[in-house]
Amino acid sequence: MSADLFAPMTFARGEAMPNRFMLAPLTNQQSPSGLLSDEERNWLLMRGRGGFGLVMTAAAYVQPNGKGFPGQIGIDHDGCVPALASLAAELRAQGCRSSLQLYHAGIRACQPEIEGPPVGPSEDAASGARAMTTGEVEAMIEAFIAAALRAQEAGFDGVEIHGAHGYLLCAFLSPEHNHRTDRFGGSLANRASPLREVIAGIRARCRPDFTLGVRLTVERMGIVLAESRQLVGELMAEGQLDYIDLSLWDVFMTPVDPDFAERPLIGWFTDLPRGGTRLGVAGKIRSGAEARQCLEAGADFVLIGRAAIANHDFPRRIADNPDFEMPALPLPRAHVAEEGATAPFLAYLGGMPGLLEPA
Repeated sequence: MSADLFAPMTFARGEAMPNRFMLAPLTNQQSPSGLLSDEERNWLLMRGRGGFGLVMTAAAYVQPNGKGFPGQIGIDHDGCVPALASLAAELRAQGCRSSLQLYHAGIRACQPEIEGPPVGPSEDAASGARAMTTGEVEAMIEAFIAAALRAQEAGFDGVEIHGAHGYLLCAFLSPEHNHRTDRFGGSLANRASPLREVIAGIRARCRPDFTLGVRLTVERMGIVLAESRQLVGELMAEGQLDYIDLSLWDVFMTPVDPDFAERPLIGWFTDLPRGGTRLGVAGKIRSGAEARQCLEAGADFVLIGRAAIANHDFPRRIADNPDFEMPALPLPRAHVAEEGATAPFLAYLGGMPGLLEPA
């Protein structure tokens, strides 16, 4: 596979990405009203100017009880559309593609930010979450589809469904968190049915060239690696998705599951037949060399998180210097502020051990 990070990448549907750099969806807590703020829009537009082929928003909650963080954007009602439409139009004018990430926090919802207890596939004592009724699961699926239609109305090129990191769709996939006895529990096929019904609904009701991706956690957080490999293979073979985004923590880590320790985690997925579905990877990609290594290992594109926080123009810097590497951690707070992070974002990043210099 070619390791050319600046070769255009086509999707089965929609316009091509001009290069292989996608901005990872990054929580930033800069929109206190739930409507996209000027501060969050400007942070994203900086990344568009910095050369990312596709700029993705932070996760946007599809139902009010799915909010996971203060200052998080929503896509749960029509009033969210105008501010998001401004962002989508400006990104298109910059020449990059755009995507809005859809999610429901589930058992990881921020309780001061929602009414009532969190909800999940089953009761969860650690979070105080209650089990959703079958009707509530069906309403959640519809909320994802309605949110995708709002993103389409706003002018985004597509959406990504967040099925990772222990959030609601991920929790449904997990045999550790999903103990249901209805059609949404039991077998892997049943546990994956909420995700598959969201995918099918978006594909049926959005325009034919609307790009659709899914983010998945492939092990830990209650997820079984053998099941992840099966599910990713099935989703790629089914052809409903344009890409799958694997959140791997560290793209070259050895799997936690000892039965899969014979090769890096990335290798258990890049060897699967993918048809027209593109495969992207995220996790500690901090240099041009590491990004190329991902493509050499079989990925189609890379998703950049912390390196994009450190350098809004990470792709352009690699175009100028193929071996460019993001600054060493911890990052100076003043530098991150110059890169577009306002006080709420800096406060959030400050809670991540070793990321920022102490205040």
